[in-house]
Amino acid sequence: MSSFPTDPQFLYMILVLPSLFGLTLIGEGLNKVVHQEWNGIISLIFGVAFIGVVVFAYLFFSSYINQGL
Repeated sequence: MSSFPTDPQFLYMILVLPSLFGLTLIGEGLNKVVHQEWNGIISLIFGVAFIGVVVFAYLFFSSYINQGL
């Protein structure tokens, strides 16, 4: 039984879980910044970068799937 990129598990594994992790980093960073712990900016930066990587992966895989593979 092989797995294809169009399976819901693939979408969940590649897009949803990393997005939730990125949102967690952003939330943690915002919480720290609100409480004047300025090292929370690092969490914010990593969270935004992580979401950016997820968006890039989505665009990459959507173009890969649209080519008919």
